[in-house]
Amino acid sequence: MQITWFGHAAFKLTDSTGWSVITDPYTPEGVGYAPIQETADLVIISSDDDDAHCRADLIPGDPEVLNALTAAQQGGSAVAAGLQVRAIEAAEWDHHPEHAVPGQNGMYRFELDGLKVAHMGDVGNPLTRAQQAFFEDVDVLLALAGGYLTIELPDLMEMVHRVRPRLIIPMHFRTLTYRPRNTMWIDSFLAHFKDEQVEFACAHTVELSRSDLGDKTRVLVMDYKR
Repeated sequence: MQITWFGHAAFKLTDSTGWSVITDPYTPEGVGYAPIQETADLVIISSDDDDAHCRADLIPGDPEVLNALTAAQQGGSAVAAGLQVRAIEAAEWDHHPEHAVPGQNGMYRFELDGLKVAHMGDVGNPLTRAQQAFFEDVDVLLALAGGYLTIELPDLMEMVHRVRPRLIIPMHFRTLTYRPRNTMWIDSFLAHFKDEQVEFACAHTVELSRSDLGDKTRVLVMDYKR
């Protein structure tokens, strides 16, 4: 499986046949990252009312679009473009500066090339036991790692220690491009791990297979596509 990080919570995952999915596309002007110029067979958005997570309309071509929140609210599962996607409802940060009432969004998971992948959407509060259980047996966790505006790092780590994903790829943290004042740099997240658990890809695209995953949780920090 090939994974590309565009920035923020947007990734493209491509399987060995060339089939691909893009997650949570953003408004470039809002987050500072470059426009996403690649297309995909499927685009998954975690909600339909957050410009940093829902801009499927900006993806070229004519991909099928799945709203994970809708899937979560309508039974917790959906099939789109041939992919089975499971989802669970979550809420934004209670004190979000742009929303008087925390918006709802969907955290979601699916399987590509035999790898179980989970995306944390835009959750902003401690996870319930059911939400934590949603991430059990995950191979690759696309994790919110910036604290401010999303889940606090101690609450994230409670889930990580419980479900022990094999690989964590951090997202939604402060960079030289995306820099809300109180959002944390990646070092705050990495402080929760031993040095030997952390790798730096130094690239915006990586190849992953089951043989790349160890028995213990490790973190892979990616660069974003410019």
